[in-house]
Amino acid sequence: MGAALSPEARRLVDERNVAHLSTLMPGGEPKVEPVWIGREGDLVFVTTDVKSIKAKNLARDPRMALSVTGANPYEQLLIRGRLVETRPDDDLAAMDQLSLKYLGRPFPRRRWSGRVALVFEASIARYYQSPLADLVVDPID
Repeated sequence: MGAALSPEARRLVDERNVAHLSTLMPGGEPKVEPVWIGREGDLVFVTTDVKSIKAKNLARDPRMALSVTGANPYEQLLIRGRLVETRPDDDLAAMDQLSLKYLGRPFPRRRWSGRVALVFEASIARYYQSPLADLVVDPID
């Protein structure tokens, strides 16, 4: 059983925030890239082409990490976990769900070699709001 997402964590995932997904390359080096994210209960998902490096990395090693910040960069969600499902998405249902969230319309690019939704379960889901947010001041002109 994975870690439950707190209400604050769910809010950050549900808002139109870009996340950074980290996977492991064959030699163990981390690979990080920005991704759109969605949520199904306490599971988090991204979509990608089945031939993408992140899909290949996760097929080989299911460990992953995800970071999310919102408009306030001092509010953050850090997830460590693993891939629990690779779901075919050739009809772009998951992609369109994310595109509606981020673009306000179905995803415009409809032809792919093979789409998948990568579904993650968190082993650690840590929401944090830094007290530094209270110290930020606007620059003086």
